Amino acid sequence: MTNPMASAIKGSKFANSLLFALLLVLAVVPAGSAVPTGSARAADRPPNFVVIYCDDLGYADIGPFGAKGYATPNLDRMAGEGMRLTSFEVAAAVCSASRVALLTGCYPQRVGILGALGPAAKLGIHDDEVLLSEILKARGYATAIFGKWHLGHHPQFLPTRHGFDRYFGLPYSNDMWPLHPTNKTFPPLPLIDGEKTIEHNPDQTQLTTWYTERAVKFIEENRERQFFLYVPHSMPHVPLFVSDKFKGKTKRGLFGDVIAEIDWSVGQILDALKAHGIDERTLVLFASDNGPWLSYGNHCGSAGPLREGKGTVWEGGHRVPCVARWPGKIPPASGCDELCGTIDVLPTFARLAGGEAPQDRLIDGRDIWPLLAGDKRARSPHEAFYYYWDYGLEAVRSRNWKLHFPHEYRSLAGPPGNDGQPAPYEQRMTALALFDLAADVGETKNVAAEHPEIVAKLQALGNRARDDLGDSLTNRMGKNRRPAGKLRE
Repeated sequence: MTNPMASAIKGSKFANSLLFALLLVLAVVPAGSAVPTGSARAADRPPNFVVIYCDDLGYADIGPFGAKGYATPNLDRMAGEGMRLTSFEVAAAVCSASRVALLTGCYPQRVGILGALGPAAKLGIHDDEVLLSEILKARGYATAIFGKWHLGHHPQFLPTRHGFDRYFGLPYSNDMWPLHPTNKTFPPLPLIDGEKTIEHNPDQTQLTTWYTERAVKFIEENRERQFFLYVPHSMPHVPLFVSDKFKGKTKRGLFGDVIAEIDWSVGQILDALKAHGIDERTLVLFASDNGPWLSYGNHCGSAGPLREGKGTVWEGGHRVPCVARWPGKIPPASGCDELCGTIDVLPTFARLAGGEAPQDRLIDGRDIWPLLAGDKRARSPHEAFYYYWDYGLEAVRSRNWKLHFPHEYRSLAGPPGNDGQPAPYEQRMTALALFDLAADVGETKNVAAEHPEIVAKLQALGNRARDDLGDSLTNRMGKNRRPAGKLRE
């Protein structure tokens, strides 16, 4: 169900007026809630939020999760001062779908954004969806995104129309340009500042630096008020590029150099928070949009002990490295292996900001603050987590049990690619298969025959998802889908 007031506000021609700001507060902020201001005492203010979101970074691609061949000292420090979430799942193993889940708290199938939107797409985030940026902006937060957006590149879909005060970056993946190794039909790649394209086919060696410099400046400019900073890096999605300051600095080649520069970026952001005295009132979350793109060989990362990678519902596609840090609030050098994921970021941040997730529509995420706070009694708030590819329900997980329904999946047909050239995939098939992720995180031993009662339970949970979100594998439409936004011609 759509919030009528929110819809009216978002379509108003007075969107930049004081009236718009007041109405948006009334539409999103619960009755009786106070809206923090820049003049509020620091002790009374809710936290700042920083989300650093990498592209195609595998589970084992940073030091705290077992990376080899290069060092990530800043992420190591972040994990030492915070928490590793070792069972953190994205809602889709592909770009746009993963990002819409992060910002809406919903499975991509619920909001109609699937796959990876390209330059020819005439779809994007719907005007009626309420994003995390809009919830926080309504509560007095300054908001900015520096990096890859990928929820629609036409003006009506851009971040500045969906709760972000500032935007600088690429509207979609950095390989969607004329220099793609196998697809030469892409138009020039735009670099956007606000809503204006300032350059085509930009120097990608500078992307990580540009995003980082703007992030640090944003922190400085907003140090006296609450802010939400979203840094969705374009790297290490292929094609890989790195600045001269990190070129040739690791033993892992170009991929290692790229990760070293991302680690430097994390350090710059953490140092800026500390320099401005706001370290202890800022929650920083680091994660990836999906697992490694395995066909690119030495230009891709590693899923470590996990099976397969990007584009599949095996754990290598969905489970990503995640580190959360908030000094004094999240226990240092801690870990959490409870099931949670990107759909939980919106409801958790909204509550910490003194608000709540939208109440007029279905939201799939849950508040996971008890997990982040280190409550030893806390358990995952999810009875089930669903693994979709497009509209096909391919697996379901409950606690440590994961059931794959019969489905096709892609896997490398031979040796991986090299130096930016991808290797081909082939289609394989899995039968109904049950895995105990606590004992077999690599999903290698099918134990369905030994646990028929668990299979029956997970099949029932799957039917619940089919009724709710649909399933193209069983020709179910689902009754609670919402549409993507369509381009207004």
